[in-house]
Amino acid sequence: MKHSDLTMNTAVRVEPASSRPVRLYSNFGKRAVDIVISLMLLPIVLPVIIALWGLVRRDGGYGFYAQERVGRDGRTFACWKLRTMQMDAEKRLEDLCRVDPELAAEWARDQKLECDPRITGIGAFLRASSLDELPQIFNVLRGDMSLVGPRPFMISQEALYRDAGGSAYFDLRPGITGPWQIDGRSGTTFVERIAFDNAYVHKLSLRVDIALLLRTVSVVLNRTGR
Repeated sequence: MKHSDLTMNTAVRVEPASSRPVRLYSNFGKRAVDIVISLMLLPIVLPVIIALWGLVRRDGGYGFYAQERVGRDGRTFACWKLRTMQMDAEKRLEDLCRVDPELAAEWARDQKLECDPRITGIGAFLRASSLDELPQIFNVLRGDMSLVGPRPFMISQEALYRDAGGSAYFDLRPGITGPWQIDGRSGTTFVERIAFDNAYVHKLSLRVDIALLLRTVSVVLNRTGR
């Protein structure tokens, strides 16, 4: 075989130069950034978590709350939060939906309630400031989550997300913060999260993640969470 024949018949796929840094960051750099920043924040965050845990415990219930959430590649994990609801929150939701059709429809559409009677006094503050999410720093260190990414959802919500055409979520580790957490939240329905997830996957970069982390500080300080 002539050398020229070999050259003509061998197809070499060259990845566009502009996509290489993105792939490098998403495959390796993003996880490294998560670990470094989490370890830097831990000495500051841990005393705050302990203090807030003590406040949550004052009603006699447990301070932390772990719920199975769907993560990267559809794998499930225990997502940690400071408890913001009454101890029997799941049972109360069932009872509320059974007796109030409008509330049941709101939950089915948004997977959240605008005025949720199950939230405790300290829980309302924690949600507004997003401080209830602080224990998820341990999920980040374990590799279940990322500092920035799509918001993790419950196992019961996975079918709703998939049926609506969502798939980008499963390509990344879910995040403590992210575009939906900052720009969407109470102003969107559950399935509208798909647009936020798709946009984030396509724009993923270190610059985007840093910008979202900085904007998260504003959400915490201004207590615009929910």
